[in-house]
Amino acid sequence: MKSKFILILAIVMGLMTTFLFFNYMKQFDSEIAISESMVEIVVAKERIPANTMVQASMLEVRSVPEQGVHPQAIRNLSELEGLYVTSPIEVGEAILEHRVQSSLEENVFVSRKVSDGHRAVSIGVDFVQSVSTLIEPEDYVDVVFSEIISTNPNVIKSEQILTNVRVLAVGTKMIPKSDESEEYVEYTSVTLDLKPQDAVTVINASERGNIQFTLNSKVATK
Repeated sequence: MKSKFILILAIVMGLMTTFLFFNYMKQFDSEIAISESMVEIVVAKERIPANTMVQASMLEVRSVPEQGVHPQAIRNLSELEGLYVTSPIEVGEAILEHRVQSSLEENVFVSRKVSDGHRAVSIGVDFVQSVSTLIEPEDYVDVVFSEIISTNPNVIKSEQILTNVRVLAVGTKMIPKSDESEEYVEYTSVTLDLKPQDAVTVINASERGNIQFTLNSKVATK
C-alpha cells in the first residue's frame, strides 16, 4: 500500500514538474520575442510582373525582426510612388531598392513611352526629311506624303496625311536634350506614337513614296 502511494506521488510530482518546465519555457520564449527589435518593411501583397508601375494595392507593410532585414529593404510605402519594377517580385517578397527604378529612367524604354492603345512606328529619314535632324523626342510633327503620279511621271503629288503626331524617339535617342551643351548626334530614323490605323497609313505611304516631316511649334502643342 505504501509503495503504491509513493508511485502515485511520483507520477503527480512528475506531471507537475513537466507542467512547470513547459510553462517556464513558454514565458522565456515570449520574453525573447518581446525583447527582439521589430521593424516594418514593404512586401508584395501579390505577384508584381517586371516593368509594372507599383501601386499601393499591390503592397503591404509587415513587421519583421530587425536583425534579419536586408539593408536595401524599403520601409515606407511612399518611397515606391511612381516607381517601376525591374524584375518580377513574388508574393510576400520584400521590396528592395535595386528592384525598382524611377519613371525618368523608364524613358529609355520606348515601349513604356507609347500611349495607351497606340503603336510605335519608325520611319527612315535623311537630313532633309528630318528637318535638318533638328527634331527631338517629345516634339510634335505633321507627316507629309509625296508620290509620283503613275499616269504622269513628271508630276509629284504631295499631301499631309497626319497632323500633330508625337515623336517618341530619334534614332536611339528617347529623352529630349537636357541642355544646349549636349553633344549633337545624327540619326536616320524617327519613331512616332500612332493609332493602329494611322500606323498602317504611314507604313503604306513609306512603301509607295516619300515621307517628310514638318516640325510643329512647341507653343502650339502645349
